[in-house]
Amino acid sequence: MSAYSVTEPTGRSKLVAGLLVTLYAVVTLLPLVWIISTGFKSGPDSISYPPKVVFDPSLEGYVNLFTTRTRVAAEEFQNLPPPETWYDEIVRDSGMVIAGPSRFGERFLNSVIIGFGSTFLSIFLGTLAAYAFSRFKVPLKDDLLFFILSTRMMPPIAVAIPIYLMYRELGLSDTHLGMILLYTAVNISLAVWLLKGFIDEIPREYEEAALIDGYTRFQAFRKVVLPQAATGIASTAIFCLIFAWNEYAFAVLLTSGTAQTAPPFIPTIIGVGGQDWPAVAAGATIFLLPVMIFTILLRKHLLRGITFGAVRK
Repeated sequence: MSAYSVTEPTGRSKLVAGLLVTLYAVVTLLPLVWIISTGFKSGPDSISYPPKVVFDPSLEGYVNLFTTRTRVAAEEFQNLPPPETWYDEIVRDSGMVIAGPSRFGERFLNSVIIGFGSTFLSIFLGTLAAYAFSRFKVPLKDDLLFFILSTRMMPPIAVAIPIYLMYRELGLSDTHLGMILLYTAVNISLAVWLLKGFIDEIPREYEEAALIDGYTRFQAFRKVVLPQAATGIASTAIFCLIFAWNEYAFAVLLTSGTAQTAPPFIPTIIGVGGQDWPAVAAGATIFLLPVMIFTILLRKHLLRGITFGAVRK
């Protein structure tokens, strides 16, 4: 009689699980692969029906994304000197000339400044608040924690008009500082709740031992608690960055030029005769890279952070 393990999955269970995970991965990655491939299509191929799976790759979408193009008179176009660069040649093939760079680079830089700036501020303030709630006797702690969490439940559209009026009076509309403060206010509730759970799992005896050795409370927090909570801080930072990076509603309402981020800008890319879908797809692909790289760099912390405290000894 063969031994049977309650915890060890059978071969059939492993096969079914593998098939389900593979199916989920394919369904999840298919739109992403389609966006990336559309960025390398020409204009006609991007809107062809039925959709083209096999096509001649082109960098037209990326060139259109980073340049502003214009048409000139036929006689003037014929008298133009030969194109000096490969991207100038691509634009000439469409019967246009490059008038200058586009604003995508500025909008992308705004996303980097606002996204990472608000994430840093959310983690900084959230860690301090979570430590205070975890270690000290705060009056009405449960009520305060629920109030902090309730700010996350509020839909953006419910507070959009009051925030717009307030920002207009304070001069924070279309500024980097205004968007960083707003995203920090939205993200701090998530940061406090997640980080409090991580800090609660760190034994108090570590800090007590440090205090006995002569450390101050702040030194014990910096040298004992923070290294132990690094996993939680990294995973929380990923979630905060994803929200700030992808946020669209407030960015459309409160920015229009100086501090406009990439999400409101990318859908407005117009080509000849309508939407320039290869350029839109190219912008979406580039926009995905920072969060993807940030998540990959912290993936070990993310996986450990999700399961942190799940098993108690």
